[in-house]
Amino acid sequence: MTPPRFKRILLKLSGEVLMGSSGLSIDTEVTARVAGEIADVKAKGYEICIVVGGGNIFRGLAGAARGMDRATGDYMGMLATVMNALAVQNALEQIGIDTRVQSAIPMASVCEPFIRRRAERHLEKGRVVIFAAGVGSPYFTTDSGAALRAAEMKCDALFKGTSVDGVYSADPKKDPNATRYDTISYGTVLSEDLKVMDASAIALCRDNNIPIVVFNIREPGNLAAVLAGEGVSTIVQNEQENI
Repeated sequence: MTPPRFKRILLKLSGEVLMGSSGLSIDTEVTARVAGEIADVKAKGYEICIVVGGGNIFRGLAGAARGMDRATGDYMGMLATVMNALAVQNALEQIGIDTRVQSAIPMASVCEPFIRRRAERHLEKGRVVIFAAGVGSPYFTTDSGAALRAAEMKCDALFKGTSVDGVYSADPKKDPNATRYDTISYGTVLSEDLKVMDASAIALCRDNNIPIVVFNIREPGNLAAVLAGEGVSTIVQNEQENI
């Protein structure tokens, strides 16, 4: 696979990435390791935006399944993403990385509101920007929020850090015969209902020609390796593209 050439990326982390074997919602050692990987990539000259999910603390869909009002559950999930964003910010700043958190839900006491031009300026000044609270509205996942922010910030790619090393034809944790793809089109992901990101996020990336790179963030050093074109990943892109 030809090494991808990106300058500005959006890194989407699931909330579960911040959990460790201790069972804590936010494991400080795991968060520090992830921050270290981001710092290593930052030192190589990449501009980095981050979106962190909230599933390690609360999921709106799970609350709705238990009888909670869906909008209320989603707002609670958005607040969980703010907590995760602050945890990642703290871990990054402890190792000297200048960081800003911007929330789609205004909460001036703890972070900035999302302002696209201000976020652009932060990136130009070499800061890492963490976007919290999804899109600020219920019924949208943080995947959609990540795709939206990647488009708004004109990112070259959306990197989705997960617990698997790419996109498979089936769940590799359940089906040992599942096949991993090196590259796959947006259309195939949508038509075969592959669980990469939700459909609205895939469609938004497709419409803005933003490749999605799916890789295993839990493998130490993998973010830098994948950016260098050396690690194992799957690139979701238009069929005619070759990156």
